[in-house]
Amino acid sequence: MQTSALLQSKTGKDSISEELRAVLHSIGTVKSMEKHMYLFHEGTESEQIFIIKSGLVQVSKLTADGKEMILRICKQQDIIGELTIFSDDSRYMLSAKIIDSGEVLVIQKDQLEKALMSNPHLTFEYLKWTSSHMRKYQSKIRDLLLNGKKGALYSTIIRLSNSYGINKKDGILIDLVLTNQELAKFCAATRESVNRMLVDLRKRDIISMDKTGRIFIKDIDYLRDQIGCENCPIEICNIN
Repeated sequence: MQTSALLQSKTGKDSISEELRAVLHSIGTVKSMEKHMYLFHEGTESEQIFIIKSGLVQVSKLTADGKEMILRICKQQDIIGELTIFSDDSRYMLSAKIIDSGEVLVIQKDQLEKALMSNPHLTFEYLKWTSSHMRKYQSKIRDLLLNGKKGALYSTIIRLSNSYGINKKDGILIDLVLTNQELAKFCAATRESVNRMLVDLRKRDIISMDKTGRIFIKDIDYLRDQIGCENCPIEICNIN
């Protein structure tokens, strides 16, 4: 996977307050992360959470038939591993692979739990914030279950446009280069089926692709209509 640059979040203001962010940074340790390494693997004991300071991290899960399904592409200021707080003998439900080298803030889970328990206001904010993450996951699974592979691809393109899209005169340019194999992992589909669906969208003049492989969306309303888009807020309908 390649990226044109580290892109800033398009989901509006930070999803957590400066007070909570300050607490997280006060108990964390900065470490470098190298491309292709893993922050954690699905099923391993969860002892830490991570805040990305720079670089990109791919969060994925193995399906029942052993396929890798990408759920998030996380960037600067995103938090990973956050759903394991306040649970005994917890294990990571997902895997986190580094796709662009950078730095990450590592926070020990027991220290974070202690800090949150001393401040009920921050505890409530943290739980509310993690609940929002669960809504994201649920909406992505819903798109796959209700609309099949085609719906999963269409919703993935829409989510990518919300996170990495640049508005142009005639449409939206997704400023992130993904191979067909990588797109397939967002949909739990094969590379061949994704290739056929992309060819069909190009024939219908719904999308085009530039020389670097970036997708240009010409008719996003078509994609939305095909999946019965519920116009979820951008805080939910994104790829982060």
